[in-house]
Amino acid sequence: MADPTLTQLGVPPDAQEQGGHEILRAFIVDGGLSVALQRAFDDPATWGILLADVARHVARIFATEGGVSEVEALEHIHRMFQAEWSQPTDLGTTSATN
Repeated sequence: MADPTLTQLGVPPDAQEQGGHEILRAFIVDGGLSVALQRAFDDPATWGILLADVARHVARIFATEGGVSEVEALEHIHRMFQAEWSQPTDLGTTSATN
């Protein structure tokens, strides 16, 4: 049996210094998305803000690492988000953990 490799990100420096609450983990496993999350907010609309903020961070990473501008990356992300929202490729399953 092969030894699986688990690659994890570090804790962000500000959370390391000030503390915080981890609310979302995402891994690619065998080509698919695997997540662990908790509700975290009283209003589900707050997740809309969080997801938009994450998209902006991703766009900045693409711009920093080259290939596309931040604006172009954000447009690509937004376009695919809308497409996936309209016609999901995989709804996955969800269960409460932790």
